[in-house]
This record gives sequence, C-alpha cells and structure tokens, in this order.
Amino acid sequence: MRGTVRPISLARRLVIDLMHASVPLVVVRRTMKLERLVTARALQAARPGWSAIIAKAFCVVARDEPWLRTFYLKWPWPHFYEVPKSVAMVAIVRDDIDKDAIVMLKIGAADELSLADVEVCIQRGKSAALDDVPSIKRALRVTRWPLPLRRVAWAVGLNIGRQRANYFGTFGITSIASRGSENVVARAPGPNLISYGLVRADHTMELLFHWDHRICDGILIARALQRLENVLNTVIADELLVNEAPKSLSD
Repeated sequence: MRGTVRPISLARRLVIDLMHASVPLVVVRRTMKLERLVTARALQAARPGWSAIIAKAFCVVARDEPWLRTFYLKWPWPHFYEVPKSVAMVAIVRDDIDKDAIVMLKIGAADELSLADVEVCIQRGKSAALDDVPSIKRALRVTRWPLPLRRVAWAVGLNIGRQRANYFGTFGITSIASRGSENVVARAPGPNLISYGLVRADHTMELLFHWDHRICDGILIARALQRLENVLNTVIADELLVNEAPKSLSD
C-alpha cells in the first residue's frame, strides 16, 4: 500500500527524545480522599489548578523523604545522586509550538512558593512568549539540533546529577483528566511522575504515581502517598483557608 511521507514536527521530535531518554517506571494507584481540600478550594474566588496544588504538596512531602529527590545515574559508575530540594516539572499545552503540543515547564521548588505564585508560574508558562520561558526555550533549542548531537546532550544531562535536576526535575506532573481520560502508564526522564484524574462527587481523586523502582520499593511509595494525602488536607487546605479568611471577615 502506497503511503505518504510526513516530516516530524519539532513538538513530536521533543516527545521522541523524551521517550528515548525515559527511565523504567513502575506505577501505583491511590484513591486520595480530599474532602477538606476540595471544600477549601471551592471557597476561593480564584482557584489554583490541581497541578499547582499537587506540585507544592509533593515538594512538602519530599523535604523529609530524600529518596524522592534521588536519581539513579549510570556514569561514570552506577550510583545514586541526591539533590537538596525538589524540582517540579508540569506538563502544559503550547499551541504556538504545534497544535496541542505538550511540553514540560520547570517550576522548581514549589514548597518555597505560595500556591498563588505556583499557579502564576504555570499560567505564565502557558501564555508568555517562548523566549520568556527559559526551560521551554532551552528544550526547543536542543531539539533543533541534529540527532547525534541531541543524543550526546541528553546523555550528558541525564548522567550529571546537578544538571539532571535542572533540566528534567525530580518529578513531573501530567493529566488529561479535563478531557475525560486518565494516564495509566507513562514514561519520563525523571525518577517520579504523577498523573491524576477528576475529583469525584465524593471528594476523591485517583492519583497514579510512577517511580524508578531502582531507587526505592513500593512500601516507601505507599508511605509517601499516604503522607501526600495528609499534606493536601492539612498544609495545602490551611493555606487556602487562610487566604479566604480576610474575605470572610469583611463579609
């Protein structure tokens, strides 16, 4: 059957490179019970998105769990490399690169920011000119290089611990819940990837956590997700309620 040869767009080339560089991830699912958080978020006039909320909460959890900030590196010998703080990456859509193009936006240590600032960072990453978003600008610049140079650049970035955190983050967040679907299996260059579904009527949310099994075992991940649920309903919900307090008093 005669077909048609089509060029690979810049956005698809970036995804191909990401898949080539991805590490083997194992996935676990947890039903998060978020009644207090959902209630607190509903009170906000300007509600932060779930990616911002989860990014900050996971960074809080990772403060006390160093293996959530650890990479497995192959060069110059197999070893682990722990970084002092989390670096969050969030998947966003940039139609100015290609229609429905997905790119990873670097947020950094979300626990050092307010929820409002994390949300501003995400929204700016979606709408600002590409030249004004350093992490995306850098990724696209490398993606334009010839394949041999890209492979070398990715190999170096993946095996220098400090640079790996800077370029790929310690964890990523992605979701297609707004389209009524859910990522069940995913791949990423980072050691941890979170995907989540819609909030149900009973205030629960399905959260899937993909992690590099070479670094730690499932029992530690289960503990981290339990702690994540707690942080969402306490630390994050409290921040939202504090922000709502002045408005309530003025009413």
